[in-house]
Amino acid sequence: MDPTTDAPAATGVPRHVAIIMDGNGRWAEARGLQRSAGHRAGIQAVKGIIEHSVRRGVGALTVFAFSSENWQRPQEEVGLLMQLFVEGLQREADGLARNGVRLRVVGERQRLAPQLVAGIREAERRTAANDRLELVVAVSYGGRWDFVQAARVLAADAARGTLLPAAIDEAAIAGRLAL
Repeated sequence: MDPTTDAPAATGVPRHVAIIMDGNGRWAEARGLQRSAGHRAGIQAVKGIIEHSVRRGVGALTVFAFSSENWQRPQEEVGLLMQLFVEGLQREADGLARNGVRLRVVGERQRLAPQLVAGIREAERRTAANDRLELVVAVSYGGRWDFVQAARVLAADAARGTLLPAAIDEAAIAGRLAL
């Protein structure tokens, strides 16, 4: 889309693509496989989508990888998903950096293991200057969490006196949202 007219971009390539990673476990179970096989297959699919997005010139790709509601899954499955994320960061960070992909992870990091948070910070640091594709991975993310964190930032600004409460409007909230 052309941001000034909301018309399709002249190239026909979307500026931003968003994917909800859902159904990987059910996909595996339908094939008689363990749910973990589905999660691993989902990671490979996303890797291909990232590569294709870079080749086609997509500006941003958002992947909803693990919602805040996913913490309710069995502990073993949550642990596997977090481990897959750590392994994926370790395995793919060099390729992202080399291919001009900027990684940004959004979500409630306090719930993540320290090893994962450290890996995220390092991968974000290493890719910060890249501009071919912005890859946003939503982990421990939910819309309600996003609104709450935006409200906290606005409240802190108001408490510091850098924002008048009357200036809090839709634009101010939208400017503080992670997505």
